[in-house]
Amino acid sequence: MGLAKGDHLYLVDGSGYIFRAYHVMPPLTRRSDGLPVGAVAGFCNMLHRFVQGLSKDAPTHLAVIFDYSSKSFRNEFYPDYKAHRPDPPEDLKPQFPLIRDATRAFSLPCIEREGFEADDIIATYAEEAREAGARCTIVSSDKDLAQLVGGGIVLFDPMKETTMDVEEVEAKYGVGPEKMVDIQALAGDSVDNVPGAPGIGLKTAATLLQDYGDLETLLERAEEIKQPKRRQTLIDFADQIRVSKRLVTLDRAVPDLEPTDEFVLQPPNPEKLLDFLKLMEFRTLTQRVAEAHGVETPAIEDTRKEAETESEADTAEGPGALRELPPLDASTYETVTTREALDALIAEAHETGLLCIDLETTSLDEMVAEIVGIALSPAPGRAAYVPVNHVTGEADLFSGGERAPDQLTLDEALEALKPILADRAVLKIGQNLKYDIKVFARQGIALDPIDDTMLISYALDSGLGGHGMDELSERHLGHRPQPIKELIGSGKSAITFDRVPIEKAAHYAAEDADITLRLWHKLKPRLAAERVSTVYHTLERPLVPVLAEMERTGIKVDREILSEMSGRFAQKMAGLEEEIQQLAGRKFNVGSPKQLGEILFDEMGLPGGKKGKTGAWGTGADVLETLAAEGHDLPAKVLDWRQISKLKSTYTDALPTHINPETGRVHTSFSLAATSTGRLASTDPNLQNIPVRTEEGRQIRTAFIAEPGNVILSLDYSQIELRILAHIAGIEELRAAFRRGEDIHAITASEVFGVPVEGMDPMVRRQAKAINFGVIYGISAYGLANNLRIPRDEAQAFIDAYFKKFPGIRDYMEDTKAFAKKHGFVETLFGRKIHTPGIQQKGPHRGFAERAAINAPIQGSAADIIRRAMIRLPAHMATTGHVNKMLLQVHDELLFEVEEDWADQFTEKTREMMQYADRPRHLLAVPLVVDSGKGCSWSEAH
Repeated sequence: MGLAKGDHLYLVDGSGYIFRAYHVMPPLTRRSDGLPVGAVAGFCNMLHRFVQGLSKDAPTHLAVIFDYSSKSFRNEFYPDYKAHRPDPPEDLKPQFPLIRDATRAFSLPCIEREGFEADDIIATYAEEAREAGARCTIVSSDKDLAQLVGGGIVLFDPMKETTMDVEEVEAKYGVGPEKMVDIQALAGDSVDNVPGAPGIGLKTAATLLQDYGDLETLLERAEEIKQPKRRQTLIDFADQIRVSKRLVTLDRAVPDLEPTDEFVLQPPNPEKLLDFLKLMEFRTLTQRVAEAHGVETPAIEDTRKEAETESEADTAEGPGALRELPPLDASTYETVTTREALDALIAEAHETGLLCIDLETTSLDEMVAEIVGIALSPAPGRAAYVPVNHVTGEADLFSGGERAPDQLTLDEALEALKPILADRAVLKIGQNLKYDIKVFARQGIALDPIDDTMLISYALDSGLGGHGMDELSERHLGHRPQPIKELIGSGKSAITFDRVPIEKAAHYAAEDADITLRLWHKLKPRLAAERVSTVYHTLERPLVPVLAEMERTGIKVDREILSEMSGRFAQKMAGLEEEIQQLAGRKFNVGSPKQLGEILFDEMGLPGGKKGKTGAWGTGADVLETLAAEGHDLPAKVLDWRQISKLKSTYTDALPTHINPETGRVHTSFSLAATSTGRLASTDPNLQNIPVRTEEGRQIRTAFIAEPGNVILSLDYSQIELRILAHIAGIEELRAAFRRGEDIHAITASEVFGVPVEGMDPMVRRQAKAINFGVIYGISAYGLANNLRIPRDEAQAFIDAYFKKFPGIRDYMEDTKAFAKKHGFVETLFGRKIHTPGIQQKGPHRGFAERAAINAPIQGSAADIIRRAMIRLPAHMATTGHVNKMLLQVHDELLFEVEEDWADQFTEKTREMMQYADRPRHLLAVPLVVDSGKGCSWSEAH
């Protein structure tokens, strides 16, 4: 009977769904056998959301259409059609039949036809609907289908939730649907290897067709075109253009297709659908579908296989198998200087679902950096550079030089790129993308979704080396990228990137984008194979936009307070210098280690001196601290002088130079991959190392202030690492004490030294505190003796008594070392792997590696918890309707600026979120406690 007037046919571009699902989802594997199922999961999620959303203007008929293979009738008359397309990734190939099965499990027709593309089948059914007077909605974002629009046929993009009718086609492409074949024939398509007319893009093609009506008329009248290059191109390549038209014209009469009678929309059979989802082991989706249909969720057994002799990543056939990539070839890189060429590159990215992006700028400081050029890569081996702000000539006091020719303007480039940078159907890939996100944010542009190769490497190989692009390229690709110094120089003679000639900049930038995308293809599949996908997707990637926003916010610093403090520090240093020189009996340069060594050991004859390789006496902090502990005044005074000197040079003198002139605030940068344990590191300037225990350090924090009407709010995890130790090591006495909210150091002193908590000598509690914190870092008797200024044998007795009272801690330490030696890594409570390569070495390096292995699960778990809190907080903060900004993360502390009247309410809600940040992934056996404080400055709040 077929379609009739009033019917509404939906045709879903299933092949487009597959690649979107594959690139957006992580490379998941089925637990029972390691079968790759990431694309299947993404496809099922997309199909479920789509089917569930079919309410208003719902279809009467629906079918999902697929490509039968990469070959079609077009290859018969043009063998190079789609010849440049890479083969599907190896882990995607076995998922193609599963996706067909998934479609049928949703009770939807699954249509394909040998020798024809999905677009031809869609065109045939759409034409049938038009002839029958029915409506047809094509669910796809493929521009090739725009030629079908009109007469009741529309395109619907499910990702953007936008519908394209005749007016939208004209607005987007400059011509109506009836001329889309002609415009595509002229512009060609590099993704499908449709040649078109060289140098003519969609925009120029539209202009030509507006002037001449249609393609044949244009080709017949090509001699009339005024522009010589364009005229000659159309004359020389007329036959090629006509072949291109045949390639892009959809066949609207594909034979032997299933009749549309079979497309009548049927609700999914819950039993059939849930059986398939259970077979795939999709726990979350199974539950969601069961709830949607009001049936009981079937149980899915956890049949995860434990590798006995080798990991999945080590087997060539496993899901971690590396994808074959084309050879690196710089001759293929392109310099994009026209909007048409940029549009073509963007179209390729829409096809692949991937876009690697790398900005070249004038500065490493994202708050002032200006974009010089944009490197893009939609596929390995296909990379380009878009110069926008290169200059030529000599710079002087009044001019930065003349703008180099043959460049798009920044506005033109960003206008073209902005839609795809925010398109959730295209994954944006980069190396250290936080930098690019901040630079783009100043242009009002957001990147979403993202993948960061630096953080993928960090999740996989923390502790095994650096995660910079150059190092990753040499390690994984065997290729040494061009050093930036070759282009800009170094030191005082260095130039900014805008002064690099475009041809040299293009090679460097395009290579970076190409390499980064290759690294993504190499590294991303390992996440699932090595079971750290959750770490990357829940702890690493989501933190990037949070940190980017926090860094852009910055913190206000009072320049006058710092200036006054710097003067006081200078006076105090001068006074100390005078005292030191009096103790030495002569004048000398206190800041000179060599002269200080001569005073201490040659002239004063103090014990314990050791000479280094240069023959100079060692005068490091450990040497001076030992001498000071023995009662020598001069080294004690030098330590005081050094501390104040460092505070002055590092903070009171340097911080004013970091105040951004536009914002009046200091904008530090947090490095996500600088430590092996997951702790963040603050740089430019480092705001995490301001001393908190000294009066001078606390004074510096008074310069960090809130805007009028706001307050600084500090929320700080209390003794989080000790709490994690009590949980991991199973120390019930410590767990109980934490649950009761007791003074853990007093409890430890009471247990170890046998003294009552009431009326305890503060010195005894201090000793217990030193042991509690020291044991986390594998402290030795020597280290504890130095900390407490007691004999080494007494310190050893304390440690022995501690382990005797809490044997579970010793067991934890030994078990952790054994695990690290066997596996080469340790893990946090949340699955973060921290590799310990030095643990197999002999000598002092092994001892250091063992201590690091003991500490890593504790410190790393604490770092994971605060990351989880930071990731969850912005969503809460955005709904309050009040000013509340996250400013800094300092190890276990988060710093906020909030409206004064709102501070108490904000504190309670935020404290609650932080205290339960371990849930639901891992429930600690001890409570997390968050201390808070507020004030006009950081000093008052802490």
